[in-house]
This record gives sequence, structure tokens and C-alpha cells, in this order.
Amino acid sequence: MFQNLLMAVKANISTIRSIIKTNEKIRDIAFGDVSLHKEETKIVFMNIFQDTPKLNDWRVYDHCAVVTRLYAIYETFVEDLIRDWLIILQELFPSYSDLDESIRNTHQNGVGRLLIELKKNRYSHLTVEEVTRGLFYGNTGEGKYELLPDAFLFHEQNLRKDTLNKLLTDAGVPNTWSWILKNRYIMHFVKEIRANENSVENELDTFISYRNDAAHGTNIDDFLAANALLELCDFVEALCQALSELVTYQVIEKKKLIGQIQEIGKITEWYQEPKAAILTANGKDLLSIGDSLFLVGKFYCQLAKIESIQSNGESINEIETTSGMELGLKFDVDARKDLCLYQLTN
Repeated sequence: MFQNLLMAVKANISTIRSIIKTNEKIRDIAFGDVSLHKEETKIVFMNIFQDTPKLNDWRVYDHCAVVTRLYAIYETFVEDLIRDWLIILQELFPSYSDLDESIRNTHQNGVGRLLIELKKNRYSHLTVEEVTRGLFYGNTGEGKYELLPDAFLFHEQNLRKDTLNKLLTDAGVPNTWSWILKNRYIMHFVKEIRANENSVENELDTFISYRNDAAHGTNIDDFLAANALLELCDFVEALCQALSELVTYQVIEKKKLIGQIQEIGKITEWYQEPKAAILTANGKDLLSIGDSLFLVGKFYCQLAKIESIQSNGESINEIETTSGMELGLKFDVDARKDLCLYQLTN
């Protein structure tokens, strides 16, 4: 549902990881023992490294570039996620009055604030008509309403815990921080990479502090080495993964309200080694290889594609389920026991 946004995040962070590793290898060569290299390459190395900066100065610039870029990726992802969420809301609820009151309040307050601040350079792409049109149509029904993203994206502070939580809550996505804390990507980072020695909130605060110092400071004494920068990449990627799943979950909840998605069953067994599940079906549904389903559980929500189906030990391409039927399903992603499977209705 938000895969394109997530893929862009992963591609950008992958590039950062490559640059960190490449620069570290070059530093190892530049500041290591040149005599260890083959004779024919010594002259090439010496020519390349004659303008090499001091080791710590080089690492400071790497640090500043990485933390600044990572924050831009994180902030852009959050804002784009909200933009896409608002577009989906407009498709799900054609009538403005059917939107949650909290969303309408944020929209109306945001429009008012935009009208006050419209002359600022950051809003030069907007006109008074564009700002007010969506709200006018929403209240009068004279046209198709629009939830202008700029009306929802006011935040003067960096996206720390409270600001992030408020931004998403005001857009109709509640319980952001609770979801983040319990999401498996973040829990894996905290346990496996940080060994439970740091909280998620402190991790985010430290990351943003590094970014602010890099963006506004001139003397950077506290900089991260390559391994620590790579871990920071892991944290930002995990955070974006968790947020993507949260908003996907909220879309599914909205679709359930209007009958655009239905639960087809639950995973009653999960086998990690073959990455296969036993599905106990709820009722009459058609399942085919290649179908996409949403796997949903507590603090868990992701899209999965069916790669194979087995019924009574026989591989099949499709089947119409009945209540209580058990099927073997293999997905293109990891899953776990007790996840509910949802399928979009036509």
C-alpha cells in the first residue's frame, strides 16, 4: 500500500550504507601501511591520497553528511506517508461529513493557518483559492472535497516522539508511539543492535541531536564512527518500516468499516524453515497463487503474496475455501502464528 515510499527509503539508505563502507575502506588504505599493497599500485595510491584530509576531519564530514541525509529521508517519508494517507481517505469517504471529526478539525484549523501564513515563501505554490476550495466543497457539496496536505503538515519542531505522535494523530492515525514501541522491526533493533541498553525515544532524540549539530554547528567534537553510522541507518529504516505498517493498518481498519476488505481466516500454525503457514478459513473465499493478502496482528501489518497453495498434501493453483478448511500457504514474506488474513473485496 505504501511500498513505493518504503522502497525509496530503503534505496536511499542502501546508498548511504555503501558510501559509509566505501569511505571506511578508503581510509583504511589511506592511513594504513602502504607497503602492504602491491608495488604497482603504490604510486596510484600515493597520487590519490596526496590531498586526503586528516582522518578525524574526514570522519566528521561523513558523520555530518550521513545524519543530515538520514533525517531528510525520515522527515520526507513521514510527510509523504501522511499525503498518501489523506488521498486514500478521500477515496474511502467521498462525503466530507463521513470523515472522523478530528480529521475535519485538523483540516479546518490548517486551512485557517495557511490563510494567515500564505505569503511565506514555503507556501508560494498555493493560492487562496487552492487553500479554501477543498474545505468549501466539503461543507457545501458543490464539488469534490480535497484534504490539502499542507493543512496537516505544520510542525515547527523536529520529528521527535511528541511531534511525530501529534502530527499523525491530527491526521487521523492514533497510537503512533505505542505501535512503534511494539513493532517487530523496532523491537529487533533495540534487542539485537542496542542490547536493550537504550530506549527508542532516546535513540530518536540522539539521532535528531546529531542532525541538528551537523546542520547548525561548526565544531563537531562528538562524531560517529562507521559502524555507529551503519546502526543509525538500521534505526531509521526500522522506524520507517514501523510507520508504514501503522498507516497500512489504519487503512485496513477504515476499509473494514465500509466493507471493502474482509477477513478470510487466521494463521493457526507457522513453520519458519519453509516459511509456510496453515490457514484456517472463515468461510467462502477464492484464493489463487499470486493473490495479495494483508497479514494483520497486534502491532503487525504487511502485504504478502501467495506463492503456493496446498490442500490435503496436493499443490494447487486456486481453491474456494469453506468455513474451517485448513490450507497450506507459502508467502513471499515472513509471517507468524495468529495473524489474521484480509483480502480486498471487489
